[in-house]
Amino acid sequence: MTSSFEIHTYPARLTDAERDRALKVLREGAALGKLSHDTFVRRMELALAARQPDELAALTADLQTEGRLSRAVFGAVGAVSGFTVRLRRVWQAERLPKLLLPVPANPYPLRIGRDPANGLRLSHETVSRVHAELSRQGGMWVLRDLGSTNGTSVNGRRVIGAAVVQDGDQVSFGKMGFRLSAS
Repeated sequence: MTSSFEIHTYPARLTDAERDRALKVLREGAALGKLSHDTFVRRMELALAARQPDELAALTADLQTEGRLSRAVFGAVGAVSGFTVRLRRVWQAERLPKLLLPVPANPYPLRIGRDPANGLRLSHETVSRVHAELSRQGGMWVLRDLGSTNGTSVNGRRVIGAAVVQDGDQVSFGKMGFRLSAS
């Protein structure tokens, strides 16, 4: 009498790395505009619920990624482009007029704007009458936008509410730019 053995083979389970790769491809596809938001959300849900590698492959089949050479070329172009932007910022920063930070012992904030009553009056059409305020709080300098029309920026980023600033930072009020200086 011979006995027969049944061998059950179950499909391989997905690894976290495989799932992460598929999710990355989906995010890149959405970022490049290859997927609508609704399609992206639905495919993300399906990818998180997938149990087999072929399920993930079906979700990402129409989102072919570039080869290694293409990625290297695009990465190099991006790096060169980023370098020229950084170089331009440094060049412009050195040419900006200095804005001296007030004496730290002064308890009153420095108001900045077009209004003659401000401590720093900037006569430019992109500067609001009462544009911003610079004050010392807890040993730090804080720049607060006061609801200006054209915004206040620190190092190229728009200030929403308030931002901590320091010596050497680039600040702009509307289109007027300065480099903060402690001396």
